[in-house]
Amino acid sequence: MKTAFFVAAAAAVALLGFSTWQGLYVAPTDALQGDVQRVFYYHVPCAWVAGLCFFFNFCASIWYLIRKDSPADAFALASAEVGVVFCTIVLITGPLWARPVWGIWWTWDPRLTSTFVLWLIYCSYLILRKFATGGQGAVLGAALAIFGFVDVPIVYVSIRIFRTQHPQPVIAGGENSGLEVHMLHAFLWNLLAFTILGLVIVWARYIVQRIDQQVDEAHKQRALSMGGNA
Repeated sequence: MKTAFFVAAAAAVALLGFSTWQGLYVAPTDALQGDVQRVFYYHVPCAWVAGLCFFFNFCASIWYLIRKDSPADAFALASAEVGVVFCTIVLITGPLWARPVWGIWWTWDPRLTSTFVLWLIYCSYLILRKFATGGQGAVLGAALAIFGFVDVPIVYVSIRIFRTQHPQPVIAGGENSGLEVHMLHAFLWNLLAFTILGLVIVWARYIVQRIDQQVDEAHKQRALSMGGNA
């Protein structure tokens, strides 16, 4: 297991270096937006990883509510933590891209607003998991996660069904969508690199969460045994 983890981590680092080179140096400069368009190669993959992590959290939360399975709860929490990190990167890189192109840092259009709401929901999930008392954090968090995931497809379809200032999809976005071949390669390499990176971080956080659960369980068992001896 350790070997597999370190191989995956090394692959993520190597791919991240290669994909960064692809995005910054190999892909041509966009004719309309200039070099600031290169943010796209990192902004969109981070959004994808955030959505993937929230999907993992959604599935694990359902499984936990059904089976009260501790590993599922650990996986749900690990996925939410990593998802919030990548969603935060999305909310930072978006304005950095928007300012030179739109002339403003932020606008409350459907895509940006729904993404910000998604970030708030999962930040609330993490806060609830941190401070809930009486052993209810896992159950309440799972319920919130299932409710919160509804916003993920809303984020995805927002630029397809609403009028928005956000750019339209350049992949699978209709007749006029598409990328120049070197841009597409740079994007796909970054998508792969960030996906593997996200999975490795979720894996690492899951291991830590499981250790924490086992330590807590050992403390509870010790307290029960001491109480019984008393």
